[in-house]
Amino acid sequence: MTTLANGRTSAGIIQGHRDLLLPAMVHLYQEPLALAEGKGVRVWDADGHEYLDLFAGILTTSVGHCNPRVVAAVTEQMSRLGHVSTLYATEVQVEAARKLADIAPGALRRTFFSNSGTEAIETALMMACLATGRSEIIALRVAYHGRSFMASSLTAHSGWRPLATPVAGIKHAKAPNTYRCPYKQPCDESCVDKFVADLEEVIVTTTNGKPAAFIAETIQGVAGYVVPPPTYFKKAAEVIRRYGGLLVIDEVQTGFGRTGKHWFGIEHYGVEPDIMVMAKGIANGAPVGATITTDEIAHAWKAKTISTFGGNPVTMAALCATQDVLREEDAPANAQVRGEQLRTGLLAMQTRHPWIGDVRGMGLMQGMEIVRDPKTKEPDAKRAARFMEATREERVLVGVGGLFGNVIRIGPSLLITEDEMAEGIEKLARACDRAGD
Repeated sequence: MTTLANGRTSAGIIQGHRDLLLPAMVHLYQEPLALAEGKGVRVWDADGHEYLDLFAGILTTSVGHCNPRVVAAVTEQMSRLGHVSTLYATEVQVEAARKLADIAPGALRRTFFSNSGTEAIETALMMACLATGRSEIIALRVAYHGRSFMASSLTAHSGWRPLATPVAGIKHAKAPNTYRCPYKQPCDESCVDKFVADLEEVIVTTTNGKPAAFIAETIQGVAGYVVPPPTYFKKAAEVIRRYGGLLVIDEVQTGFGRTGKHWFGIEHYGVEPDIMVMAKGIANGAPVGATITTDEIAHAWKAKTISTFGGNPVTMAALCATQDVLREEDAPANAQVRGEQLRTGLLAMQTRHPWIGDVRGMGLMQGMEIVRDPKTKEPDAKRAARFMEATREERVLVGVGGLFGNVIRIGPSLLITEDEMAEGIEKLARACDRAGD
């Protein structure tokens, strides 16, 4: 049983959170969960209760909590050199960039390190504007790209947009969603053409016709693991490039084998981005964002730039160790096999519970959309909330998302084993029963 050094319990930690931290910070459950320790796919709360973690800190602890290789690398680096800023060169930052260049698609090889996905998004769009000499950006509806002024303006999800007046020059096209396709059911290739036509219409009617970039998540994460049809990105890339803009792909949640088979989600679509953004699982929870691009685009940035904490030696050591483990364990292959195991289990639950309207995702990024009726597809956020409470009672951690808060999000460590996944499926099935029919 976990015992905190100061003797505090969950109740004391939660009260401190309420007294001292920003009230807008959201939690997954009716009563916040205070976590104190983690190892592999297990975490313990401050009262010593054990949980199987199938959400991995929002798809971030890619090689498991407190992975010994990562802990050792961080400890060793901290004892040698803890901080210098990007005003100085370090071997560990060069090595981190080399590891990304080795697995990035196409000609992507020049990296700028920052501290988060939000910062990486900001960097990517600055790159796109500088490279094209333009300033308008196209994003997708229901997208989520971060919490800064710019990133929250890109985010087309009302609950995550605190400002009534967003950053100018950002427009939104319809996001392809095969489960909720507005054109036809079942959604087919003609629908893809209509989604792409909407993208073009947004360009020619709401911009000056000269956009700097089109940005999209490979799989829309906060939106509820919305997976675009197979041909969408190829056709969308053709449109944005025809108008002289760049393709920016957000791999913050989908990167590093998460979607199975490939290192990055966009590789499933056979498209090479002009700029790609990474974070979350890149360094197993260390604060690292990365923006990678081509030589040509990188050289278009003529002004000075630095990051005080980006490329920090300690976080770079965490990145290098994480990437080494992911490669040695062949994370994309494990994500594909364990993802198939998870999907089979979720589909079995769907046959018993008609309120599971849709099961979707790739690899170890799988979701269940909860509805009132499978025919009307009316979102059921209340049942989703009951299901979340039931998972907590079963001591298994998952997430929730979707525009209406009705999609259960599952994304465990990429090293999860067959037995651990089987345990998770069993716990989720019991939670379904608890949520009731």
